[in-house]
Amino acid sequence: MTAIRRRQLLFAGAALAFCPAAAALAAPVLGQPAPPFQALDAEGRQRSLAEFAGKTVVLEWTSSDCPYCGKHYGSGNMQALQKKAVKDGVVWLTVSSSAPDREGYFTPATAKAWAAKVGWRGAAILLDGDGKVGRAYGARATPHMFVIDGAGRVVYMGGIDDRPYADPASLKGAKNYVTAALADLKAGRPVATPVTAPYGCSVRYGSATGFQ
Repeated sequence: MTAIRRRQLLFAGAALAFCPAAAALAAPVLGQPAPPFQALDAEGRQRSLAEFAGKTVVLEWTSSDCPYCGKHYGSGNMQALQKKAVKDGVVWLTVSSSAPDREGYFTPATAKAWAAKVGWRGAAILLDGDGKVGRAYGARATPHMFVIDGAGRVVYMGGIDDRPYADPASLKGAKNYVTAALADLKAGRPVATPVTAPYGCSVRYGSATGFQ
């Protein structure tokens, strides 16, 4: 095992320890079919993973109240990533799993207002207030990122980059793992860094689910 890989695993373990509920969440398996899902989007349309068969899909967990998401949206970094990915034919799905009584909960109206405010450039905002999609993917942070290839397999999961800080200045010189994974897929290469530790605010699942 390389020193880099050991550090990645230690970082992942630390992230799990920081979020006790994470151990109770399910998790997709790298290289295996991504968990199927259905959810309404902010436009009231029923969306599913199956409708995007054959396309690369990015799942981005977000919260409008999270300073880590604020770093990426306030700087324009996330919108730039979305714009480039969509231009390359990638389906970018932003997911809100905040429960109705928790911070960052989206209704269709507030999701659309947020999208307009920040200049969001993805394909759809999925409203996952019951947490079903989030639990299926083991999403525990905002942002928590997943990349699914055209064959429907999970090829990347983890943090958006290697700078786990809320300060926008940390973006300078950061290695963006999602950008790298998409570039590898586009070039027909295996994803060089398929798993990293997610960082950010805890996903605000409803208390009724047992997850905080």
